[in-house]
Amino acid sequence: MIQLSRAVPILALAIVSCTSAARADWVATEKIETYKISGTAPMELYASIGERGPKLGGGRAIAHTNFKLTWQRDYQPEGTACVLVSAKPKLIITYTLPKPSQKLPAETKARWDRFYEGIVKHEKLHGEFIRDLVRQIEQISVGLRAENDPQCQKVRQALQAQLKPISDTHVARHGDYDRVEMSPGGAVHQLILTFLNP
Repeated sequence: MIQLSRAVPILALAIVSCTSAARADWVATEKIETYKISGTAPMELYASIGERGPKLGGGRAIAHTNFKLTWQRDYQPEGTACVLVSAKPKLIITYTLPKPSQKLPAETKARWDRFYEGIVKHEKLHGEFIRDLVRQIEQISVGLRAENDPQCQKVRQALQAQLKPISDTHVARHGDYDRVEMSPGGAVHQLILTFLNP
């Protein structure tokens, strides 16, 4: 069995987190971007991931999930108060995934397909976490009210104050998930071992 730490550096799957948020009648747009990797054998492909994968911090990742979130918010004065009556998100989730640049031999292709399917499954759960974040923000947004706020400034500040703890929890959730998946015996760790070992 190949010890990854001695053969090729273990690559962490990553999530870049942005802060912001969303509601129930919306649908996220999903996009897939690929980066080319070279090689026709599992170890060559994995080494190419290490050279060409998305940059994250001081290293590179196997795959990456990112998102862009913008809001249409409707603030309505009610007497001297202000109410956030609706908040409609526009959410774009982008998955960056490896793609071999050459035709693979049948055995390598079968192993690659299993590996790739597992990586996509992992990243899609990051996508679900992002949707959860948007739903949470939407839930605290709609109906938020501030008294003595005819210019709708206090209600905006109240919303911003509530977003930070939600965002912090979101970031921690992704980190905890990756740590479990990448730890020895974790799902992604097992995917890598199965891919690299004959």
